Amino acid sequence: MAGAGLLVHALESARIERAVNEQIDQEIAEFRELRIDPNTGQAFDDVGRLLNVFLSRNVPDDDEMLVGYVRGERAERTANRYGQEVLDEPAYQQALADAAGGGTEVLDSEQFGEVWVTVVPVSNTGSQGSLVIVNFLADEHVELDRTLRTYTLVALLSLGLITTIAAFQSGRLLAPLRVLEETARDITATDLSRRIPEQGNDDITDLTRTINRMLERLDAGFTAQRQFLDDAGHELRTPLTVLRGHLELLDPDDPDEVRETRNLLLSESDRMSRLVGDLIVLAKSRRPDFLAPAPVDLATLTPTLLATARGLGDRDWQLDEVADGTVEVDEQRITQAVLQLADNAVKHTSPGDTVAIGSARDRGVLRLWVRDTGPGVPEHHRDAIFERFGRGDVRPGDEGFGLGLSIVRAIAEAHGGTVTVSDARPGGTPPGARFELVLPATPEETSPWPRS
Repeated sequence: MAGAGLLVHALESARIERAVNEQIDQEIAEFRELRIDPNTGQAFDDVGRLLNVFLSRNVPDDDEMLVGYVRGERAERTANRYGQEVLDEPAYQQALADAAGGGTEVLDSEQFGEVWVTVVPVSNTGSQGSLVIVNFLADEHVELDRTLRTYTLVALLSLGLITTIAAFQSGRLLAPLRVLEETARDITATDLSRRIPEQGNDDITDLTRTINRMLERLDAGFTAQRQFLDDAGHELRTPLTVLRGHLELLDPDDPDEVRETRNLLLSESDRMSRLVGDLIVLAKSRRPDFLAPAPVDLATLTPTLLATARGLGDRDWQLDEVADGTVEVDEQRITQAVLQLADNAVKHTSPGDTVAIGSARDRGVLRLWVRDTGPGVPEHHRDAIFERFGRGDVRPGDEGFGLGLSIVRAIAEAHGGTVTVSDARPGGTPPGARFELVLPATPEETSPWPRS
């Protein structure tokens, strides 16, 4: 606003000076054109007569006075409110002397303000003199100062209004940030349930939504971590209790008991090693380097999976279908997931039962499945079996921990896909089970996990 006021002052001052120059030029032009005496019809032969005719016919503006001089003496002047006082001003007399040869002098008077004195010499064969044009700029400057005072008052009122509105608006806009600060102080490692209220549709609201989503991910991550640690501690407590109990009851003097206890402890140690290995795989599933995707030929991958799975048990192994084409996946992780499903099928079937592996590709989606002719998975168990340490119906001799299918789901999700279970033979007896990996054909575009 101050810059605008200075600009207005500069522009208006230039306009005033331009208007005065135009006024002076107009008076000089009119004076130069006056050559014929209207009374005689002849050219003027007397400077005094020329000045008299010009001054009598000219009506100057309120801020202008015309003065005629003949041989250095004032002959007459036009009427003006300042009148003789200006002519007696020493500064005026000095300006008149300085511009005697023609030109304009500017004087600053405490009484009259800024005054322009323009001298126009004139002479003929009989005499010589001059026309003096006196312009008073005080009224123009007073008007300009009045305008600037009005502008300053309006600017100050506007500034106050803008400041008030800005304070109110900034307080409203920054309110979510204050709430964010309070929420951040209240959030602890054990309580991530707080959320920031989302109001409006601006950049700060977008930031609030982003932070809320981040808090949801952190809350879910910490909740899963705590559940993971609780479940792992629970599963490890049993073999550790067995180890401690047998060691406390061990008779070191009985070789047979020592040998039996040794074999038992080694078996429990192997179980704990498998459990720790599965836990490590699940922990790594959220790391950026969990997957190492590369182009894989499906026509080669599917038969290879079947050939590898044949060593898991004496079953009627079959190849359902083989997809064509190449997809970019982590071959080792996919193999791990399919073999885990095949091992799960072997555990829930008997020798001679059918276990089949197949693959298909349709509309950018890759499907890999393992089906069997076993008892199937009841509806009420189909969600729980994919949770960590979640188990359905346990068959005799199954020493698993309930982590296999959660590892399969982690591998599928790392590829941006899912794993599902359904009946292999709907309505059949037994219905069998069909576990299917559903993966995008271009997982690098849809996977929620970063690639290594």
